[in-house]
Amino acid sequence: MHPPLLYYITDRHAFPGEEGDKRHKLLAKISEAAQAGVDYVQLREKDLSPRELERLAADAVHCIQNAQRCVGTREPKTALLINSRADVALAVGAEGVHLPANDLVPSDARGIWNSRSVARGARVTVSISCHTLEDIGTAESAGADLVLFAPVFEKKALPASKPTGLDGLRDACRSQIPVLALGGITLKNVSACLDAGAAGIAGIRLFQENNIAELVSRLRR
Repeated sequence: MHPPLLYYITDRHAFPGEEGDKRHKLLAKISEAAQAGVDYVQLREKDLSPRELERLAADAVHCIQNAQRCVGTREPKTALLINSRADVALAVGAEGVHLPANDLVPSDARGIWNSRSVARGARVTVSISCHTLEDIGTAESAGADLVLFAPVFEKKALPASKPTGLDGLRDACRSQIPVLALGGITLKNVSACLDAGAAGIAGIRLFQENNIAELVSRLRR
């Protein structure tokens, strides 16, 4: 059995302090995730201008590279994905993009990537948000690499959103594409999500509010 995929989604606004403090704490958390061997970090700072996002993304790339050098990882293990912005991902040398629902389709993102990075032979990783089984089928047909299926459980920030529950997650995980559980994921329900067939776990608070090394160790025992 493969270890579960772990996918950290950033939210600098969840950290206390002024903007500079939030940024510093976010980059420290990204470094922590890379040192612990988290598979993916999605930079999801949607309120930033393209230029601000590019600067933050470039710093995140350096943080991941430095963290992996510290633990002796020659090849990048933690992939940085940029929410929505394939252009920013390309500019900073990130590994790929995450596409929200009703955004670009994966084939379009790959087209942008391939048209600008043929010389480097780079391959883009594309994750995509899905909320229904139909969404998952479309994502799979369009060439996505993995799906974030949400919300599995009720989210405090979005109480009106209708959770799929474990039964919905179980149905989603019958597809061929790797499906990661997202939405209300906690230390108490992680095991249930994996038992339902999820290829991994995605979250914001799960990673930002816990010691990531301890979390990774617990989930990959």
